[in-house]
Amino acid sequence: MKNIAIIGAGPSGIAAIKNISEKGFSVTCFERCAGVGGNWRFNDPSGHSSVFETTHIISSKFTSHYEDFPFPSGTPDYPSHQQLLKYFNDYADNFDIKKYINFGTEVTKCNYCEDGSWEIEWRSLDSNEIRKTKFDALVVCNGHHHIPRYPDYPGKFTGEYLHSHDYKSAAPFKDKDVLVVGGGNSACDVAVETSRVSKSTSISWRRGYHLIPKFLFGYTSDIFAKKSRWLPKFIRLPFQKFMLEMVQGKNEDIGLPKVNNHVLATHPTVNSDLYNSVRHGKVKPYGDILKFDGRKVYFKDGTNREFDVVIACTGFKISHKFFDKDLIDFESGPVKLLHKMIPSHLKNLYFIGLFQPLGCIWPGAELQSKLAAKHLSGEWEPSDEINKLIERELQNLDVKQIDTPRHTITVDDFSFRKRLKKELRQSMRV
Repeated sequence: MKNIAIIGAGPSGIAAIKNISEKGFSVTCFERCAGVGGNWRFNDPSGHSSVFETTHIISSKFTSHYEDFPFPSGTPDYPSHQQLLKYFNDYADNFDIKKYINFGTEVTKCNYCEDGSWEIEWRSLDSNEIRKTKFDALVVCNGHHHIPRYPDYPGKFTGEYLHSHDYKSAAPFKDKDVLVVGGGNSACDVAVETSRVSKSTSISWRRGYHLIPKFLFGYTSDIFAKKSRWLPKFIRLPFQKFMLEMVQGKNEDIGLPKVNNHVLATHPTVNSDLYNSVRHGKVKPYGDILKFDGRKVYFKDGTNREFDVVIACTGFKISHKFFDKDLIDFESGPVKLLHKMIPSHLKNLYFIGLFQPLGCIWPGAELQSKLAAKHLSGEWEPSDEINKLIERELQNLDVKQIDTPRHTITVDDFSFRKRLKKELRQSMRV
């Protein structure tokens, strides 16, 4: 019987545990938190979670559930982090997978052995005891929200300077002048929330972002988008941009930077509140930052202003501290993994959930887990050499996006799931 190590018991990890253990493998999962849920464990003592007090999912419940475990009746269209954490715990309990998880353990080193096995070094957070165990295969499910990425501006800001990973609630920013940097989902949420208590809140965008409301014409925005997928991209993308501008207006009309790209050129920012906050004068928009000088921030349009706090909502590095960089390094350039899962240069290694979908991540991670389980059991094999298939994937991206580190792992969730399901059907004929 093969012994399989799984790192992480978040939404991707619990799907991996369930599907791999069902194939009869011996599974050991290492999880530094005190329970399942990973990033959705608000204020976990480990400090891992980056969700904050008011976080809700940005994809709807209709597209954000495991195939074999739907949300319970009565779940709102956009569940809160508390409801999601309960959902993940219910999933783990329903399939009896917590027995495979070593909570309060941190993987410190993963060494690749000549025979294709993996030596895992890990420590107990309680005793600080370090141990080593050898496994036949390694499945990495801990995502990439670990090492904050800060913007690189000239000068130094001498006020309070923090990353969105460390933001938990708006209360500490009462009566302060706050600048939020970024145009993604976290940035817009933080700007809206701090504006309710701050003396002032401003937001800085280096480029224009499409703001997608959570509801369009009575539908959740992901279901509305799904209804237009029959259109070819060259029609669908301009149509979606037109619909957004018709519903809520143009960015430049309210002082936000103009959007020069199609709707999916960056990761979707799903937010129904920022437009209202800007139009109500609660959030003041600025363009890109030129430099810091003490508490003063200079912007590229020639304006400047003093702030008490700068909150950088600028994403995370794609990094795994337990791998030597000469073995695995995804911080720059394309992530070369077949189905965002299997490397070509190492055996018995799988990444589950190391992708950024244009929707929800765990339905795709669930399908990856099923495919990894079939690969481990010999029920599925790639149709060609892995390196050739990877290059083919990189040449045929789901959607062309701007060239930034964050967008190296983007997939269109509908297309991605379709490909994985096709591979799973193929496995039935192996």
